Amino acid sequence: MAERILVVEDDPRMADLLRRGLIFEGYQVDQVGDGEHALQAARQELPDLVVLDLMLPGELDGLEVCRRLRAASDVPILVLTARGTLGDKVAGLDSGADDYLVKSDFHFEELVARIRALLRRRQPPARQELLRFEDLSLSPASREATRGQRRLELTAKEFDVLELFLRNPRQVLTRDVIYDRIWNYDFGGESNIIEVYVRYLRAKLEAEGEPRLLHTVRGVGYVLREP
Repeated sequence: MAERILVVEDDPRMADLLRRGLIFEGYQVDQVGDGEHALQAARQELPDLVVLDLMLPGELDGLEVCRRLRAASDVPILVLTARGTLGDKVAGLDSGADDYLVKSDFHFEELVARIRALLRRRQPPARQELLRFEDLSLSPASREATRGQRRLELTAKEFDVLELFLRNPRQVLTRDVIYDRIWNYDFGGESNIIEVYVRYLRAKLEAEGEPRLLHTVRGVGYVLREP
C-alpha cells in the first residue's frame, strides 16, 4: 500500500505542485493549509511522513506544529520553507524536524529523494530470507538467484515464477494456481505463457549442463523437485 504524506502548505500554487508531483510518484497525499488542520489531520490518521511549511497562517506556526507532532509521534517531518538562514534551520531541526529544505533552492527530484530516504529510515530492517532447494538459492529481498556459484540473470517475471516454485518445493503447481499467483488470470486459460516462462527458466537453470529441477507433470502442471 502506498505511503501517505501530509502536505502542510498554505501557498495554493506550491501546494498543488507538491500534491500533483507526489501523487505522480505513487504516494497518497493529504493537503492542509494551516497548523490547526495539520494537527487535526494527524490525530485522525497519522501519516507516514509530513512535508511542513514553517510560515503558516493562524495562531500555530510551523515550528509549533513540528514540536507538537514530534511530542506525539515519531512521524518523519521534512520542513520545506522560505526561511533559509542558519538560525531558521537550527530552530526547525531543534523543534523535531528530520530534514530541512529551503524553497529558494527547491528541486522536486531532491525532495522526493529525501522523502524516500526518510521513509526507508523509518522501516524496520527487512528479514534476510533465503530460499534454497538443492543447489538453487534465491533472495526475495535483493531479488538475486544463484545455481551453485553461478548467478542467474532473470527478468522480473522469471524471478517471480521461480520464487513461487521455491516457496512450494515438491508440490505440483497447476496452471490455474500459477496464473492466479503470478498473472491473476490476465492471460486466460488458453495462453501458453506459463510454458514459455518454464522454458526460459529451464534454459537459465541448466545453462551449464546442470540436472533438471523444474519438471513437467503431464496434464497437471509443474513441480520443483530433485533430479
